[in-house]
Amino acid sequence: MRVLIQKAKNASCKVGDQITGTCAFGLVIFVGFTEEDTKDTILWMIKKVAHLRIFEDENGVMNKSILEVGGTILSISQFTLYADCTKGNRPSYIKALRSDKAHLLYDYWNQQLNQLVPTETGIFGAHMKIEFTNVGPTTIFLER
Repeated sequence: MRVLIQKAKNASCKVGDQITGTCAFGLVIFVGFTEEDTKDTILWMIKKVAHLRIFEDENGVMNKSILEVGGTILSISQFTLYADCTKGNRPSYIKALRSDKAHLLYDYWNQQLNQLVPTETGIFGAHMKIEFTNVGPTTIFLER
């Protein structure tokens, strides 16, 4: 499982002319799955994301989690996190989990994440337009 986390404000996801999810302040998370991922992998990653201390405290030090600052999450499925560009110039996505299985894990990820932090989403497999301001900028890459 690979997760790209960006501290954000004013985030939105559009599919066509429809806004499918927003986040006024919190995290935009791009998530991709591979064959070895399980529900246990997802639960471990959710705990890590929820407690990641990347928000500023009263002294301007990144020392607070999204749980402590009351932020929200915009969660976006992103199989391209598994792009392999080691051979040639056309990325291979062979390590990305097949769509049907990845869709199930993505739905589980969002359901479980939403139990801790209010979470809105894109649409799995859709061509999405994601807009947001990366605050900091702060970008964290996690893999399990």
